[in-house]
Amino acid sequence: MKIAILSQDGSLYSTRRIRQAGEQRGHEIEIIDYLRCHISLSSQSPTVICEGRYLTEFDAIIPRIGASKTFYGTVIVRQFELMGIFTLNESQAIARSRDKLNALQSLAKEKISLPKTAFANSVKDIDSLIEQVGGAPLIIKLLEGTQGMGVILAESYQSAKSIIEAFQGLNIDILVQEFIHESNGEDLRCLVIGDKVVAAMKRISNPGEFRANLHRGGRAENVKLTTEERNMAIKSAKVMGLKLAGVDLIRSHQGPLVLEVNSSPGLEGIETITGIDVSDKIIECLEKNMIKRKTQKMQDKI
Repeated sequence: MKIAILSQDGSLYSTRRIRQAGEQRGHEIEIIDYLRCHISLSSQSPTVICEGRYLTEFDAIIPRIGASKTFYGTVIVRQFELMGIFTLNESQAIARSRDKLNALQSLAKEKISLPKTAFANSVKDIDSLIEQVGGAPLIIKLLEGTQGMGVILAESYQSAKSIIEAFQGLNIDILVQEFIHESNGEDLRCLVIGDKVVAAMKRISNPGEFRANLHRGGRAENVKLTTEERNMAIKSAKVMGLKLAGVDLIRSHQGPLVLEVNSSPGLEGIETITGIDVSDKIIECLEKNMIKRKTQKMQDKI
């Protein structure tokens, strides 16, 4: 197959590893900077153009869309979909997972356990917001953020109120979430490909830091998931519509809770910690889906 990896930077670990895995499995892999692409809309022949070149020759794409470029990235992915080119994660699923509130609402609809979460528009509702999540300390999150950025721990009622008022005054949308004391600054990253958790690690925050993200200086170690945790991660990715997802869980007294579902999970940490060739499994998943797609097309012709 000829596969395009949509990535802003071909030198990134995840992009390099996916390319390497694809080439080792005999595919032709090209890295395309989706920010250098533009589209031509036509009901007859929708196209994606990159630096004067019409990108029509690909069998499939693997999107690696940066969180801050979600809107434009999903426009390009959607255009490839209109052209009939298979995408490992579809544009709608990427957009749904990136909107934290939409994602949590979708997960809640399917009865997936979450930390208590509240959202409001008016400063008049701040007291109720804080009350709904069990009071301070509590977590305040920007609706768009990644790698732990835009996540704040408010340790007291007054600091929570001041932070919320400041964000609302700037017309910045935030959600408020309960703080899970017993997690002790730890969370679980589950890498879901297709309908399986192929790798998992526990992330542990540094002393004095509540965020366990590796980009925030946390460390990671191997972890054995419970059946409930594994099933929750798989179901969460399915609800988002993602074939490739990083599902973040937290352990609590009431059982595992989903924090977030990431459509472009980083691979360096989890491959290093677990020793599992996740990149190879991504290409394998793409191959299986392409075979399934071709079989379906043949059946439709009969």
